[in-house]
This record gives sequence, structure tokens and C-alpha cells, in this order.
Amino acid sequence: MKKLAILGSTGSIGTQTLDVVRQHPDEFAVTALAAGRNVDLLAKQACEFVPKLVSVQTKELAEQLRGRIPHSIRILWGDEGALEVATHADASFLVAAMVGSAGLAPTLAAIEAGKTIGLANKETLVTAGHLVTELVQKHGVSLLPIDSEHSAIFQCLQGENRERVRRLILTASGGSFRDKTRDELAGVTVEAALSHPNWSMGAKITIDSATMMNKGLEIIEAHWLFGMPYDKIETVLHKESIIHSMVEFTDRAVMAQLGTPDMRIPIQYALTYPDRLPLESEPLDLIKMGTLHFAAPDFDRYPCLGFAYEAGRKGGTMPTVLNAANEVAVSRFLAGEIPFLAIEDIIASVMAKHQALAAPSLDEIVAADAWARRTAEQEQRA
Repeated sequence: MKKLAILGSTGSIGTQTLDVVRQHPDEFAVTALAAGRNVDLLAKQACEFVPKLVSVQTKELAEQLRGRIPHSIRILWGDEGALEVATHADASFLVAAMVGSAGLAPTLAAIEAGKTIGLANKETLVTAGHLVTELVQKHGVSLLPIDSEHSAIFQCLQGENRERVRRLILTASGGSFRDKTRDELAGVTVEAALSHPNWSMGAKITIDSATMMNKGLEIIEAHWLFGMPYDKIETVLHKESIIHSMVEFTDRAVMAQLGTPDMRIPIQYALTYPDRLPLESEPLDLIKMGTLHFAAPDFDRYPCLGFAYEAGRKGGTMPTVLNAANEVAVSRFLAGEIPFLAIEDIIASVMAKHQALAAPSLDEIVAADAWARRTAEQEQRA
């Protein structure tokens, strides 16, 4: 039985991971759970799966849990709690699904502790890809992608010579506003932005999908996961989200992984790799689907894609700054402080003010992240 620790258990990936566990109770056990502020859902999860440890964001929230979960479960909070969940001695597999750069430190600690990592937190590789990959090699652990696009590429590469890869092709839905012009984006609401046409995701990643920053972060993540230069990583708009990504080889053969838009499929593949287990999910019916559509991305329509390529190629602390500025800008949009198009304006402004450090240490990454957040908070304030 594989014992799991989950960072971000009450989020979209975390809840769907637990659904996979429900389908295979003889294969998986839940050892530790870390959540943010959703105490009610965490309490239900703890009562159902009875892990040894749970953690929440603050001490006050931890106090709210007491008396609501079995007494045998240890309760922690904050950064220390997330670290203990990630490195719990009884867990062999960490699902890293905590949103944003907050997932970096516990994921690094889990790698050092020898855990297999199922990575759904793309910001970990975006902000510190060189540190993560160095640690993975040093400790000989497996880093398995959970994002549907990277899982697709990973599956297409099984048994293949990576030196024979011509390019990676990441598919993108285009997000909530894919049928709107830039002029129509000026006054879009938060509610409209959160209505994704294909996927059920958390608020932050849904906004990132609408700006295409999500795809930009995935480009940087793919660079580190598969050791590919940026000129071999491309994106194609595919509104049905049936082809999850593709790999073209030097002989012009193209391999693709197809499936319905169900994140439990890549989650389960990471958990069971290299095996596969049955999954109760809607089967793909290509006849019913009828037609699949593809289009080249418009970098003028989606400037965040260009920002990601620029940050990735500059390297060093620039991807950290890109990610931090985006997190703050998205948070400000969700709070109603700024209009939708200001997200990309803030990111561009913060990047322009940053002098990137090459091969930064973790402390330098943390400092760059903090600087970018402070700077992004002050952009476009009266």
C-alpha cells in the first residue's frame, strides 16, 4: 500500500486525489494532509481518511479543528506544519498541490527526505527549477508530473529516446475569454473570469488560464521537467481540451495523449506509475466529439505567454519575479482592486524593473520573490 502526504488537500487537485484514493482503498492510504483555510472540508477529510497529521494555515484555524477530528490526529499549522506534512516519515509519496510559491520550501524538504513527488504545483519549478532538478538528481527521487499537459508529454515519452525529440507541443484551452477580443476584455468581471469552459479548477489557476499565464508557467515547467530548450517548446490553442499535449520526434512522428478533461486521470497515473489501474471516469467518445479545433496562439492577444518565454530565457531570478508579480496581480483582480487587463500591465512593469541574478541561491530566490510582491502591490495605486 502506497502511503500519501498531500499539500493542498482541500484544493481542486487535493480533493480529486482523495477521490482516486476512494476508488482504490487497497492501493493507497493517507498519512498527512495540509490545507489552507478551509477547516470545514479538512475536518471532513480527516474524519474520513484518519491521517496521522493535518496542518492548516494559522494557529487560530488549528484551534477550530480540535474536537472536530479524531484525537489520534496531530494538528499543526503554518510553514512548520506544511514542512512536517511534506516530510512525514510514514509517507513515501507527496502530492505537491499547494497553490503558488508557498509550495516550494516543503517540496524541497520532501525531495531531501527521499519522497517521490507528484508535482501539481508548477510554481515550484518556475521559481527554483535549477535547485529542484539538482536536488532530485542528488537524492535520486522521482519527480512525476500531475498537470495534464506535462503528464501527457511524460506518457508520450515512455520508452523513447529524448535526444530524438524535435519539439514539445503544449495544448491550451484559451481560458474563459478565448472568444473575446482585447477591446472586450476591458470591463470583464471576476465572476466571468472564473467560469472556465472545460475544467473545474481553483480561482487562481482559472484566472491564469484566462490570461494564458498558466500556459506560460507550464512552458517554464516543461523546460525543467524534460530538459528541453525553449525553442523546442510550443503552444497550440485547442478549445476542446481532448488532446492534452503532444511530442514531435525527429522523424516527424507526433505522439499525443488524449482523454476527457478529468484531472483524476493524470493524478492517478502519477500515483500508480509505471502501472495503470481502472478509473471510474467518462470515456472519450471521438465520434460524439466529431471535430477537434486547433489554432496558433496570438502573442498580442495573450502577452503573458511572451512574458513567460522572456523570463524563462533570461533565467535566474526572472521567472521567480514573473510568478510573484502574477500571484499578486491575480489576487488584486480577484479582490476587485484592479481590472483584468491590469494583471499583465503589472507583470510587465515589475519584470522591467528587475535585474535578474543568475543561478540564485534559495535565499536569493526568496528575496527576489518578496521584492516582486512588494513592487506589484504598489503598481497602479493612486
